[in-house]
Amino acid sequence: MSDAIKFVEMDEEEFLQEALSIVEKAQARSIPLRILGAMAVYAHYRDKSEFMSLFRSLPRFGEDKPTFTDLDLAGYKKQRKDIMRLFEELGYKPDYALNTIFAAKRLLLHHPQGKYDVDVFLDKLEFSHEVAFGEKPGNGRLELSYPTITLADIALEKLQIHLINRKDVIDLILLFLTHDVEGQECKDAIDGRHVATVLSGDWGFWYDATTNLDKVKLLTETLTESAKLPDEQADIITQRITKLRKIIDDTPKTKNWEKRAKAGTSKPWYREIEEVVR
Repeated sequence: MSDAIKFVEMDEEEFLQEALSIVEKAQARSIPLRILGAMAVYAHYRDKSEFMSLFRSLPRFGEDKPTFTDLDLAGYKKQRKDIMRLFEELGYKPDYALNTIFAAKRLLLHHPQGKYDVDVFLDKLEFSHEVAFGEKPGNGRLELSYPTITLADIALEKLQIHLINRKDVIDLILLFLTHDVEGQECKDAIDGRHVATVLSGDWGFWYDATTNLDKVKLLTETLTESAKLPDEQADIITQRITKLRKIIDDTPKTKNWEKRAKAGTSKPWYREIEEVVR
């Protein structure tokens, strides 16, 4: 199999409008589909013109490469059949083999003209660590934000990556630059309390998340030294990461966290991930 990256065959804005159209059509059917991944980060700053030049100067995959590889969405397992019906009516082609393998966890669908693939995660994102969205339509985390998952869940989605790469660190840099951190649920800010609560019950997730926050700080410093990131923007990012880290540190940990912390990295603390080749 080829390991070559498959990029989305349209520009960022056209791709975003397609994603928004899918989410809107789902919403009209009382199906809370929400955008996650890099597209969710982009959706939250693309109307902030002062940051678009920075976005252009920090390409996720390098110079002259597209920004996105696929469309990631989150939905509820109980609406799996409704989600499948929606995409089939829109002309998307289910990947029957992979959908059978993933069963109740994920759905993979192909664009009618092959321009991109759609990954729908059901109830939770489960890679190195788990980011849960809930199981009951109308009473989960997907209803807290529209058209993307919440800013806190976007942060957790990126921070859960054990072997985080540059593109995901760049996503976090842009997320922290464009959104403050608060100690409660807030529409336009990252809910640090929710992030801290999730990490307080899972030492392995906490370890990778806090390690990744340090990596975001490090790349921020590197970009500033190379004049790709203005000092004032770097200060904002660093201050917000420091604020989130304080909320995380001040949040009491569970007994399970404390018990697992004693073993530390002497035994595996993350899931091994085998990426689907598309």
